Formats: sequence, structure tokens, C-alpha cells
Amino acid sequence: MTATIFWQLVLGFGAISLVSVGGGIAVLPEMHRLVVDVHGWMSDADFAQRFALAQAAPGPNVLVVGLFGWHVGGVLGMLTATLAMTLPTSFMAFGFSRLRARLSGRFWLRVVERGLVPIAVGLIAASGLILAQGTATGWLPAVLTAVSAVFVWRTDFSPLWVLGAGAVVGVAFL
Repeated sequence: MTATIFWQLVLGFGAISLVSVGGGIAVLPEMHRLVVDVHGWMSDADFAQRFALAQAAPGPNVLVVGLFGWHVGGVLGMLTATLAMTLPTSFMAFGFSRLRARLSGRFWLRVVERGLVPIAVGLIAASGLILAQGTATGWLPAVLTAVSAVFVWRTDFSPLWVLGAGAVVGVAFL
């Protein structure tokens, strides 16, 4: 891995981490912009495949960043991208938790916290759209994506049913 790529990973994922309100998945569109549109390190399909692989593995959603880094720069790229994504927010979370403890009960703090909720929801919805665009290359995947989203949203069934149905459809159409 060249020094240029190393610094692109540090600066790119470090900056993204600072706006990751709602978690790593909330900034998935920005990660897509960084690794697909800006640097061209992978295609839309590669991006969606790495995201799916990270979701299948046990652990936090931010694992996807390590896979992006691995794709770009091997083991060093994986470590660089993961640390760039997690260290800044870890320090910010620690500092904010200490500040929040001192400011608890303040009206403006409740307003700010409630105002962040729709931002996080919007960022996560945008992530879903990015992933759907990267994988839905025909009418059938687009319909399945929409039906799956409505199923998970409007029913009390486990999302595992959607994963199982997706596996069956994937095997049937390979």
C-alpha cells in the first residue's frame, strides 16, 4: 500500500467518522462516495457485496470499513481504515458522555438529542437506497428489495425470513 492510499484512507474515513450520527451504517452513502465515486477503488457491485459480507459476520456494522480497507490496501489498509473510522468517534463519544453527564436535564440538550433522531433515520434510509441501487440491476431485484423493505417495516416477523427468502431467490437465479 502506498503512502498516498494510506493517507486517503485516514483522511477519508476519519472525516466520515466525525459525522456518523446513527452509527457506521448511517454514513454508508458517504463511504460509497469515497470508495466508488471519488477514488474508484471498487464498483457498486463490489461495494454492495462487501457490505453484505460484513452484515453476515457477527460483530458491529462498522466491520464493513475493514473490508473496504482490505480491498484497497490489504491488511494494512484494513487496519488503517478501521482505526480511522473508529478512533475519532470513540474519543468524541467519551468526551460527549462526560459533557452530557454535567449538562443532563438541560432543555436545549434534549432538543439537540431529539433533533439528531430524524437526521440518523434519514442517513440510514439513504444507506438503504445506495445499497439497493448497487444490487438492483433489473426489475426483479428492485421488486424484491421493495417487498423486503415493506415486509420488515410493516410486520412483526423476524428479518431473518427476508434473509432466508433472499438466499432461496439467489440460489434459484444463479
